[in-house]
Amino acid sequence: MLKSKRTLTLIAMSALISSLQDTLTEWLEPIAAQFRSLDLPNFVTQWGHPLMMAIVVFVMGSFVGLAGWRGRLLTDPEAASKSCLDHRKLAPWLFLFIATGYTGGVLSLLIQQKSILASPHFWTGSAVIVLLATNGLISTTKFAGNRAILRSTHAYLGSIALCLLFVHAALGLKLGLSL
Repeated sequence: MLKSKRTLTLIAMSALISSLQDTLTEWLEPIAAQFRSLDLPNFVTQWGHPLMMAIVVFVMGSFVGLAGWRGRLLTDPEAASKSCLDHRKLAPWLFLFIATGYTGGVLSLLIQQKSILASPHFWTGSAVIVLLATNGLISTTKFAGNRAILRSTHAYLGSIALCLLFVHAALGLKLGLSL
């Protein structure tokens, strides 16, 4: 009985993912077709997204994460304040670049006429977007009156998102080499 419920659940999830794949492809294919018509070199189509996102993740992401933790851990109030300010200024830009890069990655796959949802790279990217959006919401509430638990949640969610971005990059490299 349990095995058949699990099988039915997997079939339902597979149908849902297939439906999502079809819907996303339908929405985004006209945009991908426009880019395809530009006849860009294969190198640009295949490696443009990874190269740009590597800069965002490894340089900007690392800086934003480090600045956030320095702001929490430094004992010098002036240095901690500067780190917090750097984090506060750059984190929204990081989210914007990652969200834009996410869209670019999806379009890159469609331009190459590959399946969007078939790769773990897509799913880790989606998870990162959800984590960072949640983190942004937490911070825009000013941590619900500067509550320590929300500040800690924000710090750890951001760290998890950054670590997941490194896994995401490795999965992206694997995907890029397989195309």
